[in-house]
Amino acid sequence: MPYVRTVLGLLSALAACGAVAFLGYCVYFDRKRRGDPAFKLRLREKRRAQQQKAEGRGAQLWDPAKNEKLQQLFLQEVQMGELWLSRGEHRKGVEHLSNALLVCGQPQELLKVFRHTLPPKVFEMLLCKIPLICQQLEADMNEQEYLEDDPD
Repeated sequence: MPYVRTVLGLLSALAACGAVAFLGYCVYFDRKRRGDPAFKLRLREKRRAQQQKAEGRGAQLWDPAKNEKLQQLFLQEVQMGELWLSRGEHRKGVEHLSNALLVCGQPQELLKVFRHTLPPKVFEMLLCKIPLICQQLEADMNEQEYLEDDPD
């Protein structure tokens, strides 16, 4: 038994020495890296680029005029969908409700509301319509990108 204790003591001392050596290695190279003038320049440039990218993205996403138009379109599509459903025109109603899903900021929540408020048959029609609308949106976006890239 004394032999096992000696081996365990040596192993724990060796592990402690390894941990101290690793920490010393980390501290040494961190100081060397931080002291490098090129590192500081690269870090500043990287932070500026990230900040500019975030500002550009924020300006695109949170344009109040665009959000108001999207909200108006959303409400209009929901109202038209309800109108067509009340008249018994399920396909036209589902078309408008799927358009509302497309411009909605939280489509999962809207689907939950539709699940509880729409008749099961209409809700199933809406679920079948979602992949088609996604494909149509992708095609429209690709066409728009093509037209923006076109020099004519």
